[in-house]
Amino acid sequence: MTHPYDPLSADEITAAVAAVLAARTELTEPRFPLVRTDPPAKDAVRTGHDTERAAFLVVYDRADAATYEARVQLASGTVTAWEHLPGVQPAIMIEEIMELDTIVRKSPEAVAALARHGVTDLDLLQIDPWSTGTLPVPGVDARRRIIRASAYVREFAEDNGYARPVGNLVFVVDCNERTVVAIEEGDPIPLPPESGNYDVASVGQLRTDLRPLEITQPEGPSFTVDGNVIEWQRWRLHVHVDPVEGLVLSDVSYTGRSILHRAAISEMVVPYGDTSGDFYFRNVFDAGEYNLGKTVGSLSLGCDCLGEIRYLDAVLADESGRPHTISNAICLHEEDYGILWKHWNFRYQDQPEVRRSRRMVVSAIHTIGNYEYGFFWCLYLDGTIAFEAKLTGIVQTRAVAPGETPGFGTLVAPGLDAPNHQHLFNMRLDLEVDGPRNTVYEVDAVGLPMGPGNEHGNAIVARTTAITNERDARRACNAATARTWKIVNPDVTNRLGEPVGYKLVPFTGPTLLAAPESDLARRAEFARHHLWVTRYDPRELHAAGDYPNQHPGDGIGEWVKQERDLENTDVVLWHTFGTSHLPRPEDWPIMPCDYVGFSLKPAGFFDRNPALDVPPPTHAAGHCAAPDPS
Repeated sequence: MTHPYDPLSADEITAAVAAVLAARTELTEPRFPLVRTDPPAKDAVRTGHDTERAAFLVVYDRADAATYEARVQLASGTVTAWEHLPGVQPAIMIEEIMELDTIVRKSPEAVAALARHGVTDLDLLQIDPWSTGTLPVPGVDARRRIIRASAYVREFAEDNGYARPVGNLVFVVDCNERTVVAIEEGDPIPLPPESGNYDVASVGQLRTDLRPLEITQPEGPSFTVDGNVIEWQRWRLHVHVDPVEGLVLSDVSYTGRSILHRAAISEMVVPYGDTSGDFYFRNVFDAGEYNLGKTVGSLSLGCDCLGEIRYLDAVLADESGRPHTISNAICLHEEDYGILWKHWNFRYQDQPEVRRSRRMVVSAIHTIGNYEYGFFWCLYLDGTIAFEAKLTGIVQTRAVAPGETPGFGTLVAPGLDAPNHQHLFNMRLDLEVDGPRNTVYEVDAVGLPMGPGNEHGNAIVARTTAITNERDARRACNAATARTWKIVNPDVTNRLGEPVGYKLVPFTGPTLLAAPESDLARRAEFARHHLWVTRYDPRELHAAGDYPNQHPGDGIGEWVKQERDLENTDVVLWHTFGTSHLPRPEDWPIMPCDYVGFSLKPAGFFDRNPALDVPPPTHAAGHCAAPDPS
C-alpha cells in the first residue's frame, strides 16, 4: 500500500516527465532539475482521507534560459499547473558540473591561462564548480547562467586533486552556452609539492593490533519495515530521500501519538572566510543550489553500517527526466547505547537495577564535492529523537607561495592552505505534539538574586517566554542559561494537569560570521539566528527560498515579515546549527568525523519515565536487576 509521503517510483517519474513533454511541445531543450512528490494536504493525511498522487517538477529550457514549475496528476497523467518563473535560476545540474572539464579544455583562453600557471598536461585536470551567488563578474551579464570554477592537478585518475590546487585562477563558465566567458587571474603560485592520498596503498604499513569487533542479533532486529514505514519499540515513522533535502523523516508517532509531522534539512550553507581573489566568492547552498538529495550514495555493510542491517533504495530523476536507483541509500539498524537508567539502593538491595539503552538509527551519506555529510536520525527507548550530522571528507584547499603564512586558514602541508570556513545547517521541524495546535516557549534556567524567599541565594527557576508572533521568533542559543525551546499542546494535559510537550535541546554552536551587510548574509539570513518559528505554510520548505542560485535573497527572513500569530496553532521550528571549522594539520589529507546535532526530548509528554518496562539484559555476566521478591 502506498503511503501519502512515499517518494515517486520509477514509473511515476517517467509518467510525470512524459506528461509535461506531451503538454508543452514548445519546449526546445527541456531539462528537469527537480522531480519530486507533490505531497497532499496535511489535513487529508491526518484524517485518513484518500489522496491522489501528484508530482512536482522544475523544468528548465536551456535554449530559452527559462524556468517553469509543473504539477502532474499521476492517475490521469494530466498537467494541472504550469507557471513560468522569470528571473529564476534552478539548482546547478549534475550534467552541468560534468561538462566543466571539457568546456575548460576546449577554451584556448583557459588553456593559455593554465599554461601561465605551469599546467600544460590537461588529461588529468580536475575542474570543480562554485555557485556564484550575486557577486558580479566584471563584463558578464548577471542574468546569464554562470558558474565559477577552480582547477586542480592530478597525477593519476584516482589522485587527490585537492593536494595541488591551481592558485589565483578562476574560470567563469556560461552553462547554457558551454563556454568560458571570463577568467579571473592573479600571479601564478607554484603547485604544492606533496601528494595527499589516503588509500591503503598510499598509507603503507597499517595497524595490526585491532582485533575483530562483531555485532550480532541472532534473532534478527527488533524493527519492521513496510515500504518506507518503520516500526520499532512503539515508534512509527516514514523515511525517504528527497532530491533537494536528502533524508526526510515524516509522520513520526509514539504509541499512536503524533510528535513530528516532517523533519528535513531545509538548507545548508558552507561559507569560506578567505578574502583572496580565488576564494572570496566561495559559499555554497548545498540543498538549494546543488540538490543535496541527488548526492546520496550507496552504503556498504561493514563499512558504512555495522550489525544487522536493512536498507532502503532511493529512486531519483536525472536532468533528462530518466529515473535511476541508488541502491542501499538509507541504512536502518539498532545500536546499543550504554546505560539507559541505573540505581543501586545499597541499603536494601544486593544488586542495582540497570537497563541498557538502545537506539534505532536511520542514516544516509551525501558526497558533495570534497566533503561527505552523514545524516543520522536516532530514536531512543525513552522517547527522545536526536539528529547527528557527521562531517568528513577532504578540506577545501588553496595554494600559497613558499614561505607565506595564511591569514585566513591553516597550513596543512607545504604550500597548501586549508581556509577557515563554516558548515551551517538549518533543520525544518514541523512538529505536531499530540496534534497540530501547538505553542512554543523559550525556557531558561535562571538563578535568582538573594532576597526574600531566597535568603541563601540558591534558588533556580525555569523562566519561560512564549513566542507568540513571528516578529519575535528570531532566537539565539544561550549556554549560560541552558536554553531550550518547549513545544506544548495547550489542549492536551498530562496526569499532573500540565500541557504535554517536547523540548528542542539545541546544538549551541555558531551562527553566520559573515558581515551583516554582506551579500552572503542577505542570501543566508536563516543562518544568522539559531531558531526561527513560523506558522505552517506548505509552500515554505526551504529556509533560503526555493531558488537561491544566483538569487539576491529570499526565504524565512521574508516570511516572518507577515508577523503571523503563533499561539495554539500549527507551527514550524527552523533550527540552525553547525560548526566554524578552523582546520588542523590532523584534518589532512582526509578529515576525521566532526559531529554536530540536536535532540528533541519529551517534556511532560509522558506521565513518568516511559522506559521503565525495558527488560534487564539477558546476556549479562552478573545480575542487572534485584531478585523478584515473590
